[in-house]
Amino acid sequence: MESIQAIKQRFGIIGNTPTLNRAIEKAIQVAPTDISVLVTGESGVGKESIPKIIHQLSHRKHNKYIAVNCGAIPEGTIDSELFGHEKGAFTGATQTREGYFEVADGGTIFLDEVGELPLTTQVRLLRVLENGEFLKVGSSKVQKTNVRIVAATNVNMFEAIEKEKFREDLYYRLSTVDINLPPLRERQDDIHLLFRKFASDFALKYKMPTVKLTDSAVQVLTKHRWNGNIRQLRNIAEQVSVLEQNRTISAETLNGYLPASATNLPAVIKTSKSKSDFSSEREILYKVLFDMKSDLSDLKKLTMELMKNGNTKDVEKKNESLIQKIYGDDDDDIHDFEESVTNTELLSIPEHTSKIEEPISTQDKYHFAEEIEEEETLSIHDKELELIKKSLERHSGKRKLAAAELGISERTLYRKIKQYDL
Repeated sequence: MESIQAIKQRFGIIGNTPTLNRAIEKAIQVAPTDISVLVTGESGVGKESIPKIIHQLSHRKHNKYIAVNCGAIPEGTIDSELFGHEKGAFTGATQTREGYFEVADGGTIFLDEVGELPLTTQVRLLRVLENGEFLKVGSSKVQKTNVRIVAATNVNMFEAIEKEKFREDLYYRLSTVDINLPPLRERQDDIHLLFRKFASDFALKYKMPTVKLTDSAVQVLTKHRWNGNIRQLRNIAEQVSVLEQNRTISAETLNGYLPASATNLPAVIKTSKSKSDFSSEREILYKVLFDMKSDLSDLKKLTMELMKNGNTKDVEKKNESLIQKIYGDDDDDIHDFEESVTNTELLSIPEHTSKIEEPISTQDKYHFAEEIEEEETLSIHDKELELIKKSLERHSGKRKLAAAELGISERTLYRKIKQYDL
């Protein structure tokens, strides 16, 4: 087994940070096996080096190594790219095509940005990982492949799973071994080493003297946050090498190439949720129900006030503003609502009098108040259950139609049916 230092020299990896050394050590240890590996880390940290190490140190090194950027392939063609297609499978499929999993049989496939895969493709990939089987697009013939998969991503996989953008079973199948590469800001001792290496490479490339940093410039370099990591550092080194006539770079000169706000200080994390975080079906349903309950409570209070003192003028004004709030400016909706209120026995008042002819007894008032209180204490659980029952009855138990009417997915409705034992 090759040493970590030998591997670094062989693959051009620079740095001595313990976390970097540990990542390389794990890659060396898993290389001889066929274990699936997930490489995690921010964009620009050099995740593509780990799959190359694993492939070159494995028994598959003489077979093909294919790197696929999942985020760069359109959703409509990614299944065809990965698994191939039959002639006539779709418009433009003029001949049968082999996919990457068929071409790389016996070798290694590196799936970069695997978190960008569509859910339908994730199902196909899971099948490959489980038993090595796949279907070409437009074919019913099951094919076998013996491919080792190394994946990489810069997204938070647990957040993606929570938002149902990535399958949980696929994540655990891919991440049998998880190798994390640290961001550049956590490798401060390596930053100047990397800059010197890049400066030397660009000096050879552009046939000019190598740039050097003053001590103060080195401090600026190491304190910078480097959100773009190694890729950003390389770009800065190239810009300085090409544009600066003076080959000794001061702190002031270097600052001119760095974003002003990106210092290597603790970042302020915004903890408040955005509106999109509240877009789940359940929360939308709850919000609608709460709004309905609030509006009904206001109507009941107006009714009680009307029944107590019979003073209809002020109440009518409040009633009109409430109706406007619920129905907006649509005159037809307001007219329909007023008609329904007029026809409701509870709210009807004789036209020839401004007061209730028969005063309500104290006992009746309490009884009426108890009824209101009892209605208001209905839980969201009961209201949700009632809505689901009514919708299912209206559509004769057809879940697809009921889900469309309720504004939720069929899967969510099925879960609710099981939850409430309907």
